[in-house]
Amino acid sequence: MRPEHPSRPLTDPSARPAEPGRRTLLGAGVAAVAAGLLGAGGTATARPARADDRGAAGASGDVPPGYVTPGGPQVLAAEKRRGDGPVRQLSLLATPTLVQLGGRTVHTWAYDGSLTGPVIRATAGDALAVDFANHLPHHTTVHWHGLALRNDMDGVPGITQLAVAPGASFPYHFKTARPGTYWYHPHVGVQQDRGLYGPLIVDDPREPLAYDKEWVVVLDDWVDGIDGSTPDAILEELNHGMSHSGHEMRAAAAPSKRAAAAPSKGPSRILRGARSELLGGEAGNVDYPLHLINGRTADDPETFTAAPGDRIRIRMINAGGDTAYRVALGGHTMTITHTDGHAVEHADTDTLLLGMSERYDVLVTAKDGVFPLTALAEGKKHLAQAVLRTGGGAAPGPGTRPRELDGKLVTAPDLYAAESVRLPKRDVDRRHQMVLTGSMDRFNWAINHEPFTPSQRYPVREGERVELVFRNHTQMWHPMHLHGHAFELADGGPRKDTVIVRPRRTVRVHLDADNPGLWMLHCHNVYHSESGMMTVLGYRA
Repeated sequence: MRPEHPSRPLTDPSARPAEPGRRTLLGAGVAAVAAGLLGAGGTATARPARADDRGAAGASGDVPPGYVTPGGPQVLAAEKRRGDGPVRQLSLLATPTLVQLGGRTVHTWAYDGSLTGPVIRATAGDALAVDFANHLPHHTTVHWHGLALRNDMDGVPGITQLAVAPGASFPYHFKTARPGTYWYHPHVGVQQDRGLYGPLIVDDPREPLAYDKEWVVVLDDWVDGIDGSTPDAILEELNHGMSHSGHEMRAAAAPSKRAAAAPSKGPSRILRGARSELLGGEAGNVDYPLHLINGRTADDPETFTAAPGDRIRIRMINAGGDTAYRVALGGHTMTITHTDGHAVEHADTDTLLLGMSERYDVLVTAKDGVFPLTALAEGKKHLAQAVLRTGGGAAPGPGTRPRELDGKLVTAPDLYAAESVRLPKRDVDRRHQMVLTGSMDRFNWAINHEPFTPSQRYPVREGERVELVFRNHTQMWHPMHLHGHAFELADGGPRKDTVIVRPRRTVRVHLDADNPGLWMLHCHNVYHSESGMMTVLGYRA
């Protein structure tokens, strides 16, 4: 392998800091902007932040030279290679809102005032032009999770764009190359653990599956607004009141004079003693009072209506912050067709395990009657529920636990990529060791013992076959997610962008470096990532 392959991220302390003014920000000693935020093409720039609310634009540490910039010529060339399809023009608004959760009315933040956010839909080859407006009292962005899109549209403040200030807007514009089930959410602090998420479905113009109906199912663990709790207060509690590492997801905090930015005080939400044999140890860090399917509680479930014999495609998305879900449809066997948007060799199962940010598509042939779709919060003993109705009869009660939850379980390592999406066989050009470190007691999550700083770079070059070796040295499981790419689990496993790494286990994945830019690699437990378990895979210029 080339001598520049490091076991730790590259930084260059001699790099010149970013100019002051529009590229710097207030808060947490943040001093410089990540490389190339205003690169060629110019489309990655929101309205400049005002001098009194510059909170989310920058990144701490020096900027290492010699890397592709998010709006640079290599990124624009890759986008051009994706072709020219029809443009779908949409708008999206982030705003404070009230939502009904069973018998509760809670204050939260959401997209277009709804929970979940609107389903955004395109056909592979289309370009999406999303005019995003921020009416929140806080900087924010939108990350288009799972898409292999142009780097300056990836929505990571301090790395790929300036965060969108309160009252400002940002024109996201990118091409959709691959069909699949994706979703969108912020990449600022723990905002994702509010109501800011929604499905993004990219249809296949040559869809090979035959089905009668489609059901998009979004799973979520909920705490925001319950008895005064907020995700920010929970993060502070988990960090024992200390400052946390985070990239500009955390440092994007609005000035303290904004009351909305101050964590509310609520009951302790730290979860201890929740164990899962399936997850290999501790199940999670946060004790959520509610678990939702499509924004509804188990005592006020969504009902999906079909006819007996209908073939239903269920697209499942785990939008939770700290919870894995074991999902089953009572009385039915599910046939897995896709994971994280990529086709797999079909496999039948009774139940599925979805870590945070994972997606699975399944086919079921509906029976006659009323059936619970149950998502068990793995290791946490709570559940979410929706209902499939194809005939008469009473709906199942909110605590219904179908026997399929304890039946045959197929997990990602049991699956194989469909031939149409397999990586061609070739030697590995570059290997990076990603040792996952930290503990619940200290809440010092990191990669290779290095808590995140925006200057970190694990280098790759365009055209390389790259192996990432995740070694989990912690007592906690971690769903590791890579932006802008789909890797393949070693030995012919499925193509995915998120993989569960259990405690004391090693997972190897391969990817082709075919999408230049600066790409986040992080745990999708939002409290782990925001406390330091993330880094950047950077393409060499």
